[in-house]
Amino acid sequence: MDTIHEKIIYKNAAGNSIEITYSFPFFLQEFTGADGLDSEIHRIKSPNQDGFSVTGESLQGRSLQILGIIKANDKVESAKYRAKLIQVFNPKMEGTLIYEYGDIKRQIRCKVEKAPIFQKKDTSFKRQLFNIDLYCPNPFFTDAEESKEEIAIWQPAFEFALEIAEEGIEMGYREPSLIVNIFNQGAVKSGMTIKFRALATLTNPSLFNVNTREYFKINKTMEAGEIITVTTHFQNKRVNLIKNNITSNAFNWIDLDSTFLKLDPGDNLFRYDAETGLDNLEVDIYHSPQYLGV
Repeated sequence: MDTIHEKIIYKNAAGNSIEITYSFPFFLQEFTGADGLDSEIHRIKSPNQDGFSVTGESLQGRSLQILGIIKANDKVESAKYRAKLIQVFNPKMEGTLIYEYGDIKRQIRCKVEKAPIFQKKDTSFKRQLFNIDLYCPNPFFTDAEESKEEIAIWQPAFEFALEIAEEGIEMGYREPSLIVNIFNQGAVKSGMTIKFRALATLTNPSLFNVNTREYFKINKTMEAGEIITVTTHFQNKRVNLIKNNITSNAFNWIDLDSTFLKLDPGDNLFRYDAETGLDNLEVDIYHSPQYLGV
């Protein structure tokens, strides 16, 4: 029977990384905490009420534990691999854990709660047990790579070998639909990054959620080459203008009735628009579904 491929890659904020899997020198023995989550039920009780009224719920942070074995040829190698684990799993740095299980590849941000603890070696120094505890304030796993949806783009319409007729040739064409469906396969509502790009002059670009009737709008005339990025993640809301490779804050151009749009689980219909120069607008949306576990 085939064994399911399982691998952990941990990268800290300094760019150091390590891979723990079923091979030399870091052998994965057990990985726990990637599934179940504790939920806190928020409730109130009125006078003479039987039971409670539930007002909401929230998920707790996630604790992860890695149990592994250092496999080395001698005492010198064992010491080198111990030092590598200590360097990468630095409690003073945040990190990202990437977990692969079969065809699934997901990641989660975390902190080292307990740096590598090494248990007794065997007499040959060829096997060294270790365990590491991690804590994830945000309990959701996400895809290892963001999904990109191109809403408003120009498509190329020619290829080589190229023959140009007397009446000319169409170099490209505009996608005809102003509405796109973005499917969020995650378990909860999630933020996204919206990128408005001006190919030529346009005014007041916007994105409208057909389902919720909410929108996000920028009250600005955009010139060719300008890009405005809107990030709507929880506790990470940003609006930036990129012009001539210089990034600046663009919060002052937000329409007052705008909403930082989110993606509900399932289908989400969006329509892009601009008050003038609509054909000069390109819109991309980047998002990472959030999962309850792996």
